[in-house]
Amino acid sequence: MIKEIRQKYNSDFTPEAYHNFINSVWSKNNNKIDFRLCETPFFFDDNLKDKLIDSCNNIINQLKTESFQKYASNAVPEEFKIANEDSHPIFLQIDFGICKDEKGELVPKLIELQGFPSLYAFQAYLDIEIRNHFNIDDRLKTFFNNYNFTSYIDLLKKTILGSSSRENVILLELEPHNQKTRIDFYLTKEYIGVEPVCITEIIQEGNSLFYIKDQKKIRIERIYNRVIFDELERKNINIPFDYKSDLDVYWVGHPNWFFKISKHTLPFLKGESVPNCYFLSEVNLDDIDLSKYVLKPLYSFAGAGVKVDLTEDDLTSIENKQNYLLQEKVEYAEIIDTPTGFSKAEVRMMFIWNDEPILVNNLVRTSKGKMIGVDFNKDKDWIGASIGYHF
Repeated sequence: MIKEIRQKYNSDFTPEAYHNFINSVWSKNNNKIDFRLCETPFFFDDNLKDKLIDSCNNIINQLKTESFQKYASNAVPEEFKIANEDSHPIFLQIDFGICKDEKGELVPKLIELQGFPSLYAFQAYLDIEIRNHFNIDDRLKTFFNNYNFTSYIDLLKKTILGSSSRENVILLELEPHNQKTRIDFYLTKEYIGVEPVCITEIIQEGNSLFYIKDQKKIRIERIYNRVIFDELERKNINIPFDYKSDLDVYWVGHPNWFFKISKHTLPFLKGESVPNCYFLSEVNLDDIDLSKYVLKPLYSFAGAGVKVDLTEDDLTSIENKQNYLLQEKVEYAEIIDTPTGFSKAEVRMMFIWNDEPILVNNLVRTSKGKMIGVDFNKDKDWIGASIGYHF
């Protein structure tokens, strides 16, 4: 970590600045706070940055292989397979826990990955808000590959809009105005001009889709997809169009990649930063020490259903073992020095993949609990969502 920057940030910090920061950020969300923002960003040095980038490159090289395409071909449940899939995802997230190796050096360890969008608009906005309220060295940046706010938003805009007009492109979600990530939808509209539209409001005529805006029926050419389709089934949502048919729309972020690059991918990957991972249906429980593994359901989101302390009875009672993973535990290092104790960090590396995957930005979540997440950090401060700065 960049010790001198951390020390200066902590000494300059005031509760008033944080309060003003929070109020300013959530003003874009009708002053509704949907998730906790950390009092501090993350500062990572060149050594950790290089390790994160190298780990991402190793993983992406494996995702580009024919053997991965074959491996992932059965990842999408039949009921969610959608036509006109791209050869690769448009959006890719790779999440790492920051740990220490036997030498005490910081190293990234893969936690999960997703062929699905993340908070692409919000993270760019968060950088601006942090700089507006805290003293961040001008040399520090959150973006990668020489992007800045303007060039990054331009790339995001070209990726989402393509050659279509803004009104013919929508951000598709289930009840977008009720989602915890809605601030990202509002910022996407502000920066790019696309409307967040609920999937239940789509109209189908033949192979064409439409939505209503200002009492006008508007043709949809491109869908910036934020819908998690298995969530629709869990909630028994009636979808008013045949999403499995050969629709005359382009999916910006094809839904199949939510499944194809996901927890399902973890057993395929190898590398120094990749913990061992197995399908529960393929492992002999006599051969592994359960105290060193966590149980993860394949089809869940935002950490739902993860079980940390396992017994053999927990596993033998599971019926659909092919839908669960055993992943080797990683020990997050307590690395962020805060006024109320050290916290741990998980870093998401965010890619946009048009011709080639380009690392563009990052997202950080910090914790003082047993795991990353709200349930493990009740009544704690200097934890939550943020972003990482690097030289």
